[in-house]
Amino acid sequence: MTKGGAPQPNTRTGDTPRHRWVSPLTRRILAINILALAILGGGLLFLGQYRQTLIDAEIKSLGVQAEMFAAALGEGAIASTSPSGQQLVSEIANRMVRRLVETTGTRARLFRNNGTIVADSLRLLGPGGMVQIEELPPPGDGEGILTATLDVYDRLMRRLTGQKILPLYKETHRQNARDYPEAETALSGEGTAMVRSAGGDRLILSVAVPVQRYKHVLGALMLTRGSNAIDEALLDVRITILEIFAAALAVTVLLSVYLSGTIVRPIHRLADAAVRVRFDHGRQETIPDFAGRNDEIGDLAVSLSEMTKALHQRMDAVESFAADVAHEIKNPLTSLRSAVETTARLKDPEQQRKLMTIIQEDVVRLDRLISDISDASRLDAELSRAASEPVDIGAMLATLVDIYVNTNGAASGGALKIVLKMSPDEDASMMVNAMENRIAQVFRNLLVNAVSFTPPGGTIRVTAARIDGWIVVTIDDDGPGIAPGKEDAIFDRFYTQRRESEKFGTHSGLGLSISRQIINAHDGHLSAANRTNADGAVEGAQFTVRLPAG
Repeated sequence: MTKGGAPQPNTRTGDTPRHRWVSPLTRRILAINILALAILGGGLLFLGQYRQTLIDAEIKSLGVQAEMFAAALGEGAIASTSPSGQQLVSEIANRMVRRLVETTGTRARLFRNNGTIVADSLRLLGPGGMVQIEELPPPGDGEGILTATLDVYDRLMRRLTGQKILPLYKETHRQNARDYPEAETALSGEGTAMVRSAGGDRLILSVAVPVQRYKHVLGALMLTRGSNAIDEALLDVRITILEIFAAALAVTVLLSVYLSGTIVRPIHRLADAAVRVRFDHGRQETIPDFAGRNDEIGDLAVSLSEMTKALHQRMDAVESFAADVAHEIKNPLTSLRSAVETTARLKDPEQQRKLMTIIQEDVVRLDRLISDISDASRLDAELSRAASEPVDIGAMLATLVDIYVNTNGAASGGALKIVLKMSPDEDASMMVNAMENRIAQVFRNLLVNAVSFTPPGGTIRVTAARIDGWIVVTIDDDGPGIAPGKEDAIFDRFYTQRRESEKFGTHSGLGLSISRQIINAHDGHLSAANRTNADGAVEGAQFTVRLPAG
């Protein structure tokens, strides 16, 4: 309990909404937007076609170089051993190979037509004729986290897209043209190219062309180059894409947070207000007004506000109904108590019989009152659950009037007449979509009410017609009419207006209230008015029921 005595929400049982640093709705919005952006960015990062274009361009450039170098070797590194024989000169070929590729960053190897190697641009002659080998740095040296991550990404994407696995580049200590399929092809007189993997995501590109003189193939020149230039070009493009992605990601996150804020914050306010309204006994708390948003949250706020007002009205109605029930039940109970106490003291059998008659009438009155109260209390639930079906109002009225004529009318010696008048248009349908038993209850209540106020010899007129999409039924009586200003009050619960000759308690005062409730639930209208003549004198009451035609 608080200082003022109002109960506080129990946070452990979920009575109050939980506020988090980041709401689940915000997380979902962020996740969806970031995922969509990540899929787009991931697709852009996979530059498979662009990479292949760079490889093709690099091989084409390498092929042009190989043709030029092979032509130079065919002119400058050939010696004639006989008028018909020619061969490559190792010393000249070695110097020419090194000079030709010195500034290109390309490795060149020259093979004789028997497959043996003549020259290799990586083999240098040192002082004293010693051979020194210049080794390339191992793949992966100096790689950063970004490059390694992109390598893993590339391998994964190539596997997912079903790209073929490249053969691994291998090099033996004693090299021979047979170790390289492209070199063997070049010795047969045709130039060709090949792409191999150097481990990881590195590539070795090679082109082999024949070295010829006078159309005689004397050897094969093979140029190889790593994919460093291609990898650097791809990395530059990917870094640019990542920079754009980072900027787009920042904008997406900011917009997502803003969007979620415009949704989450008002929802939190509505949830908090709903909890406060729940525990507010003074009805001081209200639902925030977001009607000006012109969106679904504004509609939700309006609906919650209207629901709160309806609940308050229902609570007021329940409280009023409970007070009225207590008051109405107290009267017969007081009469019963007085009669029982008096009966116990009386000795006269005749007086005792009179008191027993009063007790029986009070018991009947209590039984009728409790039955009507029970019917009224469960009416809302029944009207919300029951299904509507086509009902012929004309046939229903004819049946009810016939039942009265054959029962109540006969019992009263025909003192009252009931006249049923239907629409002159025989083709006019009297069908409505309604709960038949409840609509019949309304017309029974109205007929009983008319009978109770119509004097002997009077006439009750029932008229039914279809007018502008409505089924309109009027019930006129010849009674004293309705007290001025009470035309709407007679539909209040426990309102009673009795004839002087009628016993007290014959009616509970709930019949007309229940009837209007039923008609309202069917989107119809029930009203009452007085019938007057030309001089303005009241000739009786008229009840009008309007139901939408089915």
